[in-house]
Amino acid sequence: MTFARASVTLLRMSDPAGIPALIDAIRHLHDVGAKHVETVHVVETHDGKVVWSGDIEIFDLIGHAKAKRCYAWSEATKGDKRRFFAVLHGAPVESAQAALQASFLADRAGV
Repeated sequence: MTFARASVTLLRMSDPAGIPALIDAIRHLHDVGAKHVETVHVVETHDGKVVWSGDIEIFDLIGHAKAKRCYAWSEATKGDKRRFFAVLHGAPVESAQAALQASFLADRAGV
């Protein structure tokens, strides 16, 4: 199953924010520590076209009551600002691809 954000097409390469910035985002969003585990390249398509392509970082969480893992990445916004994503692992989010799809659905729902 593939998803696209509204009518916006996003093409993206590697995350320039870096691992330390993503760890800070996880700490800020979920109030836990994190240890980087691996990088997974994800390509998301819709109607045969690439709508998102980039690296999603996978982290083990330190001190979260329920989740043991988190998927994190960022996207450029206006100017030099970035939007950070940190999606917790747990049904139905069982992979980096599913974390990305969940973020698309959350954006669509206005969450």
